[in-house]
Amino acid sequence: MKTLKALNYTSPREAIAEKFHMSEALLSTLNPGKKFDRAGETIFVASVGSKQTKLTIGRIEVDKSRQTVKAFDPSGALVAFFPATVGSKEKPTPSGSFKVVSVDPRPTYRYNPDYKFKGVRSKRPFTINPGPNNPVGSYWIGLSAEGYGIHGTPEPSKVSKTESHGCVRLTNWDVGLLVGKIKKGTPVVFVDAPQGDRKSLVVR
Repeated sequence: MKTLKALNYTSPREAIAEKFHMSEALLSTLNPGKKFDRAGETIFVASVGSKQTKLTIGRIEVDKSRQTVKAFDPSGALVAFFPATVGSKEKPTPSGSFKVVSVDPRPTYRYNPDYKFKGVRSKRPFTINPGPNNPVGSYWIGLSAEGYGIHGTPEPSKVSKTESHGCVRLTNWDVGLLVGKIKKGTPVVFVDAPQGDRKSLVVR
């Protein structure tokens, strides 16, 4: 991937499926015999709304045990809920309270060999150009825990079903919603206790 100029969609079907928050399999099932690369073709897609959702996000909570991300408004009301992929035994996600330090659409992926990710043999740093099929997807939300962030994925169907290298992985469309509603300094709290054993966390 590091030799490619951009990590763009691999087909019109993939681009359409992501635009309408669907799997490629569902898109094909709803449109038997349709050609997704033919101008003027009429197809069925999910209705995801045409207007931007109006949200004000004051805090994000990442539930490590349930692999979910919750967004709360400044009053503490839950305003968004997303399935997520959160860490692994090999590369666990941190615990505690952090803050957003960067918000980057179309991020360039930078690999540090000190991470020693399983399956990556390179002993030298390298970069992968932006695009929806970049390893961190279309968006990166950097956290005050160095090297950790909330980001997208080139494989939305695997969210909450696989492991990550310690970061929080969402679909490109879900993290895209967050990117438009948060700012630097937004608190991000990681919790891993069962719901009944949790105490309320206040981030100041």
